Order: sequence, then structure tokens, then C-alpha cells
Amino acid sequence: MDTNLNLAVLIDGDNIPSAYIGEMIEEITKYGNPTIKRIYGDWTRPGLKKWKNLLLENAITPIQQYGYTTGKNATDSAMIIDAMDILYSEKVHGFCLVSSDSDFTRLATRLREAGKLVIGIGEKKTPNPFVVACDKFVYIEILKKQTQKSKESSISVDTIGAKEIALISSTINDISDEDGWAFLGDVGGLIQKKQPSFDSRNYGFEKLTPLIKATGKFEIEQRDNSKSRYKLIYVRNL
Repeated sequence: MDTNLNLAVLIDGDNIPSAYIGEMIEEITKYGNPTIKRIYGDWTRPGLKKWKNLLLENAITPIQQYGYTTGKNATDSAMIIDAMDILYSEKVHGFCLVSSDSDFTRLATRLREAGKLVIGIGEKKTPNPFVVACDKFVYIEILKKQTQKSKESSISVDTIGAKEIALISSTINDISDEDGWAFLGDVGGLIQKKQPSFDSRNYGFEKLTPLIKATGKFEIEQRDNSKSRYKLIYVRNL
């Protein structure tokens, strides 16, 4: 993925806990340069006061949105309107929508229809329609840094279910050569298109390679790369 892309980061302050902001910004920089960073909410509410210092530290612009009508989410409307204004300004290559609210499903779809990259970040309670509407969706629970990081070898492969194994297996079959081998980079890319929320970190692994090894269901082969000192990794079904 091109990390030189300019991204607009729009955060739903009503639906995202402030404790995750540092990890979220760090994650976003893996996909591009966050040139626009805004967070939406009613800043007169006591519950949003804990955001104040974090916004200054991360150069995020707070957008005030009063709740004019009971039962209506004015924050969502303001965020959607701003997203469309930014889209038509043609200043960014993609958007990062930070929310666990399914109300942004149509927005994500519309931005992708316009040819923009859409990264979603939200809690695991996020409704699936919003998740699959994004090119990539990251659960913020996996971004939270732990005091002592668990080693990959200590993660039980039981956390990887039959559904995940079937997804990997079918993806390998989709792009494999006559001998059944598929380049792991292409496998990971296609899995992401099929299931935007798939992330090896959800299962306790930093990368896809150790996750695949842990299942015991696939054969892995390293091949020399004439263009780099790093070897190419290929996989196939056993």
C-alpha cells in the first residue's frame, strides 16, 4: 500500500474512547499521511473533556456540533457533510472513518464509489455492514498496547476457527499456479478484499506468515528474490 497517500481522518467523538487515540494515529500512518484530522462532538458535554489534552498532543481539530434535537445524532450529520466537502475538494486520496456507528455505512460506500481509499477503525461491536463497506477495517482493541507483549508462540491456534482457515484456503486456490503455490503477499491482499476486518493481530499474531504456520494446514516455501535480499514467501494447501 502506498504510504504517501494524503488521508482525511474523521473521528466520531461520541462513539470512540479517548484512551485509544495514540494507537489509532500510529496505525493510520501505516496507510498514508493524515493531512486532515478532525473530531466531532458536543464539546459542552462533560463526557468529552478527557479528549482536550489528547487533541493538542495529536494535532486534531475539534469540531463543535450541538445536539439540536433529542434522539438525533447531529455529530454524524456534521461528519458526513464534512467528508463530502473534503471529497469534492480533491485534496486527499483517502479517508479514515473512526467510529463504531453503522450510520457511516453509506458514506464509506459513497467514498469508495468516488475511487477513494476508505479505512475504518472502530470497536468490535461495530455492525458488519459498516465493516464490509470499508477497504480495510481495524478493531481498536488490537491496537491497545499491553505492558508485556505476548509472544506469538504462546497464542493458542484454537482462536483461529474453521471459517478463517477456509477463507485462507479458498483464497490460495483463487490465485495459485498449476502446482498450487500462491505468493503470500497476493493472498493477504485478496483476503483483505474479501473480508476487510481480517487482521492477523485479531488472532494474536503480528503478521500473516506466523498465523498460517500455526494452523498446520498450509505448506510454506521461501524463494530467492533477485531484486532484494528478502526472500519471497509462497503458500499452498496441504
